[in-house]
Amino acid sequence: MITIAVFGSSTTPPDSTEWDQAVLVGDAIARRGWAVATGGYGGTMEAVSEGAARAGGRVTGVTAPLIFPGRKGPNRHVHTEITEDTISHRIARLVEMSDAAVALPGSIGTFAELVVAWNAAFVAGARGAHPMPVVAVGRGWQVLLEAAETTLPTGAGFVRVVRDAADAIVELDRMIERIAASGR
Repeated sequence: MITIAVFGSSTTPPDSTEWDQAVLVGDAIARRGWAVATGGYGGTMEAVSEGAARAGGRVTGVTAPLIFPGRKGPNRHVHTEITEDTISHRIARLVEMSDAAVALPGSIGTFAELVVAWNAAFVAGARGAHPMPVVAVGRGWQVLLEAAETTLPTGAGFVRVVRDAADAIVELDRMIERIAASGR
């Protein structure tokens, strides 16, 4: 089963546009028969999990209870919890278990997740393998990625930046179809 990692803010409130967009992403992923993997806690992670679970999808939450002792387990929509001891291991697990990644708006933690997914795509491309599809939603990511691509020796094009959640799903469809056609 294809698994899509979705990264985003842990502080997104339920009454926000960002929450609604994240629910739509989870719903769309599940309706395609794909599984969702998130950091498992609240905010965007919960919204994506809610959308996926309501649509009948499988939700995995990769949590870090030693790092976040104040968080009382995964959100209620998570079917399977995987625990890791460090942030680095948590992010690595999310990327390693996924076939594609989507970064919704977030902060430094989301940026760290996006960079690890981007690096995985870059390394795969450098060794001749099919790079993991990585999609980033929003102008904020565009600015950061453009700065990185113009100042660091990395290949451009490993992360596709899109305007909103609907565009992210369209881009995922295109990228996953391309992978399936290549026989991966």
